[in-house]
Amino acid sequence: MDNTPFQPLSRRSLLQRSAGGFGYLALQALLAKETLQAVPENPLAPKLLKFPARAKRVVFLFMKGGPSHVDTFDPKPLLTRDDGKPYPFEQPRVQFAATGKLLKSPWSFKQYGESGLPVSELFPNVARHVDDLCVLRSLHGTNPAHGGACLKLHTGSDTQVRPSMGSWLLYGLGTENENLPGFLTICPTFAHGGVNNWGAAFLPAYCQGTPIGNASIPSDKALVQHIVNSQTGSVAQRKQLNFVAKLNHEHLSLSGPDLALEGRINSFELAYRMQSTMPEAQDLSGESEATKRLYGMDQPITENFGRQCLMARRFLERGVRFVQVTHSDGEVQWDQHGNLFKGHTKNALEVDKPIAGFLEDLKQRGLLEDTLVIWGGEFGRTPTAQGSDGRDHNPNGFTMWMAGGGVKKGFAYGSTDDYGYFAQEDKVHVHDLHATILHLLGLDHEKLTHRYAGRDFRLTDVSGHVVKDILA
Repeated sequence: MDNTPFQPLSRRSLLQRSAGGFGYLALQALLAKETLQAVPENPLAPKLLKFPARAKRVVFLFMKGGPSHVDTFDPKPLLTRDDGKPYPFEQPRVQFAATGKLLKSPWSFKQYGESGLPVSELFPNVARHVDDLCVLRSLHGTNPAHGGACLKLHTGSDTQVRPSMGSWLLYGLGTENENLPGFLTICPTFAHGGVNNWGAAFLPAYCQGTPIGNASIPSDKALVQHIVNSQTGSVAQRKQLNFVAKLNHEHLSLSGPDLALEGRINSFELAYRMQSTMPEAQDLSGESEATKRLYGMDQPITENFGRQCLMARRFLERGVRFVQVTHSDGEVQWDQHGNLFKGHTKNALEVDKPIAGFLEDLKQRGLLEDTLVIWGGEFGRTPTAQGSDGRDHNPNGFTMWMAGGGVKKGFAYGSTDDYGYFAQEDKVHVHDLHATILHLLGLDHEKLTHRYAGRDFRLTDVSGHVVKDILA
């Protein structure tokens, strides 16, 4: 033990002994300033939350066209009993098309798991994971047309161009990997809202979703193009970007804030960083054959969507905040106004095994607990027949399900009427769905706002309530 008596320092001695460090502090500040002038601060850096989050990331499995809830996850015994009879209640005043009498489901339902939740025989593989699902049977929206309903589901508005759900999440949370976009949409459709379904609108440009491929090409062709620069090396690119950034910042110092220019600066920087990360993230060759089989990539009917789901898992585990996976062939997909049996059978075969494999893979890797998985389309279908074997659009009552990310497991919430036409008990509006998603990620939907054109905007507009009964 050192017995040297303590010698207090005078202020003069303290300054003499520590003054050498002041120069280093000044130099550090100057170097930091010079670096910031060339390379702007990353606006996608993770942000502090107002309250603890149950989920860190979201994947939206979007079934474009509107799957029928009464044929998938919302069984209606009375619909079967009264097949061919008139619908006994008043139908909506505004309908997309005329429909006739009640049409029973051509598929049977069975109870699965410890929860005993019923699932149609269309989804035998997803049914094995029913104890992880939180099934919302009382969704309702406002628009019976695909375009308006898709925009409502993705942006909260069916009448105006507003920021998409993924853009709001990125704006509020940032990303966990600055070398990848924080919001990716895999094989999106250009129809029915198109780019507005993943656009940032008046939010900063860095909140824009980044599409990988589109619905009209197979997923093995869905790659970020030109990700490797074969002509200019990394060092030379860095010098070019620093020079361009310096010119742009000089322009900003004269012109004042310019969101478009700032967005381009950030996009240049992100594109540069992506070169070191995106090629590996897109490369599925390192995945085992067992994993590929789990996603159905060994079968022609499931290969395409299976690859999309596997890509989503790889992006999620690398810190991408929001990933959307769209099931669409660019045309009708789940939109069976006729040929219900043939169409829904084909569609379900394409997605059932990949979705089940995706859930199993997330669970095995410990990702499901803090990843919110959402499944559904822009609306449901009518219990009444269109023609002899089809169903029309139905935004008045439909089903979506969630898994992971802080929602109850093996749980069904809400209900439609006895035939499945209208949300009836514990109704969940699209704004309520959005409010709940934000809440699970640690965001207050009423406080996540952006001021534009003289007013504050938010994803839930002026309504929306968190559905607390589905929270685990």
